[in-house]
Amino acid sequence: MIKDLVNINLNESKVEGLDVHIIKKYIVRTSLDESFTTENLSILLIKAGTFKVQIQQSIEDLSPWDLLVLPHNSLCQILEVHEKLQLFIISFSSDFAFKNCLKKELVESFYFFIRNKPIKIALEEREFLVLSLVYKLIYFVSRDSNSKGIDYELQRISFNLFLYELKLIYSKYTLDSSLNFSRKESLIIQFLTILSIHCKKQHYVNFYAGALFVTPGHLNKIVKQLTGKTAKDLIVEAIIIEAKNLLEDTQSNIGKIAEELEFSSISSFSIFFKKHTAFSPTMYRSNSIERFKHR
Repeated sequence: MIKDLVNINLNESKVEGLDVHIIKKYIVRTSLDESFTTENLSILLIKAGTFKVQIQQSIEDLSPWDLLVLPHNSLCQILEVHEKLQLFIISFSSDFAFKNCLKKELVESFYFFIRNKPIKIALEEREFLVLSLVYKLIYFVSRDSNSKGIDYELQRISFNLFLYELKLIYSKYTLDSSLNFSRKESLIIQFLTILSIHCKKQHYVNFYAGALFVTPGHLNKIVKQLTGKTAKDLIVEAIIIEAKNLLEDTQSNIGKIAEELEFSSISSFSIFFKKHTAFSPTMYRSNSIERFKHR
């Protein structure tokens, strides 16, 4: 069952790019001698029972309150399953994560997403309880999206809560060196941190490369290796996220938004926004107002 859930097509999930499950009774459907490759990044939280899994070259024994990060494109094999296994599983695409992570308060949670090695952390009871509640919130928001229409704000808030809890977990468990990160991974986090602070004003790779004391080519290469996107792609995404947030606030006119985002004119801002979203700023604002009316 784990194989099927972590390899779900995220483009066809209820919320595109995001899938979450609460497993109350695990059913073994994959032969214990069958290996499989993960197609998505997935994070598992164990509620009850135990199981043993081999991920790449490491073997992990999972028990209640354990958190396990399964990286994308990892070779896995379920070795043992004991007792009544209950767990939470969340999978999401890099696009979905970037759209919700590019905030300076949440950037540290990205360490869990860019690593190509599994991460296992034994949580304390309070950490488990809080994180399990957030899983449930995301689950119910996603489940109700078909019948009630997607509440984008609630979806964003619930996923941000999840990222915030991961950030707290990261901050605590890096103190005892239980997580070690490469220079490339650290460079990505530094880049994302600077991007989350300066994306409104700084639109070019040269600025971020200079701040990190690397060449633009090197920064693009490392970002592409670890995220599948170039540094320029992420800069554009960050600007679009900021633009959407500003457009959803009807108190700001589009001219002021263009100025705040350092565009030379309303026209250049409109061309940029439509190129990357297929909507003009005016159309996007109108659509967001309609969504709000139908909540």
